[in-house]
Amino acid sequence: MADHKIPHFKNDEGVSEIEIGVREFQCMGATPPQDHPHVYLDMGHDDEILCPYCSTHYKYNQKLGPTKSIPSGCYHE
Repeated sequence: MADHKIPHFKNDEGVSEIEIGVREFQCMGATPPQDHPHVYLDMGHDDEILCPYCSTHYKYNQKLGPTKSIPSGCYHE
């Protein structure tokens, strides 16, 4: 069982790149009901990853907290 909650991020604005403050997360595409299957993504030691469903390019930014993003508003509560 996981000892922490995996943050979910969405791309309602359809931007090509989102900076986030975590390396493990789930991409959900957009806010339901326009979401795609929520896929777990793990950057490992890398600083970027591409979602295989919506092609959003996620970049790790160590200055951001686990619920923050650039552009803002991409974290899904």
